[in-house]
Amino acid sequence: MSILSGLGKFGLGNIEEQNLYGKEKEKVTQESNKPVEVKVPEESDFLYEKKCVCPVCGEEISTLTVRAGKVHVKKVDTDLRPVYEQVDEIKYDIIACPECGYAALGRYFKTLTKRQIDDIRNQICMNYKPQRENKTIYTYEDAKERYQLALANAIVKNARASEKAYLCLKTAWLIRGETERMSADQVSDLEARKKENCKEEQELLKNALDGFVMARQTEEFPIAGMNTVTLDYLLAALYMETGQYEAASKMIGGILTSRSANSHIKDRAYDLKELLAEKKAADKA
Repeated sequence: MSILSGLGKFGLGNIEEQNLYGKEKEKVTQESNKPVEVKVPEESDFLYEKKCVCPVCGEEISTLTVRAGKVHVKKVDTDLRPVYEQVDEIKYDIIACPECGYAALGRYFKTLTKRQIDDIRNQICMNYKPQRENKTIYTYEDAKERYQLALANAIVKNARASEKAYLCLKTAWLIRGETERMSADQVSDLEARKKENCKEEQELLKNALDGFVMARQTEEFPIAGMNTVTLDYLLAALYMETGQYEAASKMIGGILTSRSANSHIKDRAYDLKELLAEKKAADKA
């Protein structure tokens, strides 16, 4: 029996045998048989051009920025480096003026004193060759150049130790990200490049450690956005990564016995303690 049976008493018997969805179903069936084209998102799909005014030369500039909420953190490394699923967001953390050469991490870009501006104008801008760029993404090479420029500016403006340390740390993270994404079809001398990157990363981690130790002794908290316990955890991780195991162990012990440390950071400290024990055992073997 059709679900439309009985319409005859209304004089609509001609509709009783009709298909409920008719041509619509036929069209959907035809469409479903067509191959589905799945568009793989490109890196540029996660970015947009952000406008801002350079505090040194006054020019309005554009910088590529990751769209908020579009990329997700897959995991966090021992030294707090966030590993993103879609795009390495660390590549886009530097704002650089292509007109005058001023560059800094986004969090520090606008915070300049008059003296710092004068120093940058005299030592960076006077010698800088303006760059004409129209990029849809930043490659790792582009990003490394931008971090180098930011480090040069940090030196010239006599930035705090914490800012220079944070730049070194994020540059180390950037290089680690590049190393992880290297493949033989992209790099001919893959192993040599990875070894070179590893050496450069280690040097940057040591510089970051030195700067954060200095900042810990001379600056007020928060330091680079971190409270005391978070910075102490980062120091412990950097001590371990640079082979200073005793110092790392001491910092970990301080976190585990701290009353101000929350359960999350203590869990990370426990994990770090186990990893440190593994490294010590491996070195002895």
